[in-house]
Amino acid sequence: MAEHSRLFLALWPTDETRQTLVRVSQALQVGGCKPVRSENFHVTLVFLGHVDTVIESLIKQRVADIAAQPFTMIFDGLGYWPQPKVICLTCQHPAQELVRLVAALDSAVTSCGLATDPRPYIPHITLSKQARQLPDSVFERVIWRAESFCLVESRRVQDYVRYEVIQEWPFRLKPGQSY
Repeated sequence: MAEHSRLFLALWPTDETRQTLVRVSQALQVGGCKPVRSENFHVTLVFLGHVDTVIESLIKQRVADIAAQPFTMIFDGLGYWPQPKVICLTCQHPAQELVRLVAALDSAVTSCGLATDPRPYIPHITLSKQARQLPDSVFERVIWRAESFCLVESRRVQDYVRYEVIQEWPFRLKPGQSY
């Protein structure tokens, strides 16, 4: 493993969700856009940046103690962010369990000495990069059932970036908690 890795915590889609995202992405492509590779679809929870192996190990220990229950998100909005030039699906009404999970992960990461993004969390799935505008299209909403979260590494492979799951933590309840 490299001495420093570029990492983030994320939700990773099931194969079925990934196929839905492929259909939506293909329907929304406009000239000049660079579609995100289907194997890279995810929902970022907390971006960590370049992390050394000691901090990575500490983060793994801290997030392993986080309890959460499975939840469902509906990605029913379409967004264009001009600064990074991306087209993304957005979740207009995030589940409270998602909000609690992001807060717990953010707290665990900051307790390891890393600074996290201070902006409000917006759940989204990036579909295209290098976009110049939002396509004028009707799109299929995406229902995403989250049952775990992952630590993901961003790796440069030849002429593209590949996201690779390093570790996954299934959601579990706190002792004495029930659904």
